[in-house]
Amino acid sequence: MARLAVFAATVGAACALRGPAPLRMSIAQPPGASTTSPWSPSSWRNFEAKQIPTYPDAAKLAAAEKELAGCAPLVFAGEVRTLQEELGRACMGDGFVLFGGDCAESFDEFSVDHVRDTFRVILQMALVMTYGGAQPVIKIGRMAGQFAKPRSNPQETIDGVTLPSYQGDNINCETPFTAEARAADPDRMVKAYHQCSQTLNILRAFSSGGYADISRLHNWNLDFVEQTNPGSRYRSFAAQVDESLRFMRAIGVDTRSSTFSQTSFYTAHECLLLPYEEALTRQDSTTGRFYDCSAHLLWVGERTRQPEFAHFEFIRGIQNPVGVKISDKATPEDVIKILDTFNPKNIPGKVTLITRMNAKNLREKLPPLIRAVQAQGRAALWVSDPVHGNGYTSENGFKTRNFDDIRAEIDAFFDVHAQLGTHAGGVHLEMTGKDVTECLGGDTNAVTMDGGHGLSTKYLTHCDPRLNSMQSLELAFTMAERLREQTGLPSLQL
Repeated sequence: MARLAVFAATVGAACALRGPAPLRMSIAQPPGASTTSPWSPSSWRNFEAKQIPTYPDAAKLAAAEKELAGCAPLVFAGEVRTLQEELGRACMGDGFVLFGGDCAESFDEFSVDHVRDTFRVILQMALVMTYGGAQPVIKIGRMAGQFAKPRSNPQETIDGVTLPSYQGDNINCETPFTAEARAADPDRMVKAYHQCSQTLNILRAFSSGGYADISRLHNWNLDFVEQTNPGSRYRSFAAQVDESLRFMRAIGVDTRSSTFSQTSFYTAHECLLLPYEEALTRQDSTTGRFYDCSAHLLWVGERTRQPEFAHFEFIRGIQNPVGVKISDKATPEDVIKILDTFNPKNIPGKVTLITRMNAKNLREKLPPLIRAVQAQGRAALWVSDPVHGNGYTSENGFKTRNFDDIRAEIDAFFDVHAQLGTHAGGVHLEMTGKDVTECLGGDTNAVTMDGGHGLSTKYLTHCDPRLNSMQSLELAFTMAERLREQTGLPSLQL
């Protein structure tokens, strides 16, 4: 029976790597769902905008927007619809979403190796969770567009000099700290577009060109996996899958087919720089509806999700699946307003609610939100963002996060959903394939405050601290066990 369980789990993992078959679904539109005024890709300009820079040269901005509007879409409407179908399945309890990638992409760090390493860790995590949870894992990279970052303060002061804050490489330059570098430059949007195009080409090649072949499990290992406990667990797990693949080949299953050699991979980023997003919005020739073709999924953050403001207006009209960050400040009324406006037809998979609260707040604040959504029959996919609510500045001056706090919030997320009988639908992580030292802790090879593996050893982020590959893989094993609990399966002890 154990052998059959391993075989079944491996078949499921292979199918999840490829992605489920198309599914059309909807649930009844709830009574009282809001109606809204006419929308266009530019109607956001009639509303007050937060977190959007003031460009000093309006003519230069208009020229950059025109150039982007004439560029090819980065993603296509059919791909977006496929993602929404998969998210719809997860919303109904059949699937788990893994968002992963950099806090903020940069021009200087872009390389094929960097894209490959992050993609590889996401593959490793997804396969561990699929094997453990016996359900599809939808892989979405915070990649090919995650440049702009919201700021609490629009200005920064250093040595008595006050200049605009750095808002991301597609807006201005972090260094040097000069007025020229910190001025918003619309040409950087065009440069970001071309980097996104290259990133997507790399991702498509890796996902469909054989790199994602499930038989390459051992080849997915990063060099520093070999010296760690999570790496040992992964190698043991890979050996079990290899044995299952040999069994399948022996009984006549073609493990060289696309089911085993390709995977579906999507991109997402925060919908922040609206001139860029509008310029890449296209009207689909098949449906006549508008899709933001800069990414498969767009999300709005805690600072920009307010009704009657520009980002709320833009997001409500695009046909992409959308995410909304929800902190402990959100009320049940806030959440219902979001769902009414962004998903008036109540389509599963259209809206993902991404909670960022820390473990203590989540246990207290999340249940009323879930109950309100349940009571009104709204379709919502619940995803945990366990990193953003756990940041602080360390004693030696580095922005960081504690691994144990992140894992505690993930456990709290699963616990709340288990108590309410609802589906814990995914996780959203700031992570990288690099061996960085930006988040403290981890079971083995832990990042410490200082010393040989201290925060300052490889602190490379341009913005917020990221989990490294080993910390990410540790979380994957944790979530695999929690997914088994959610689906009522016995522990595999991966």
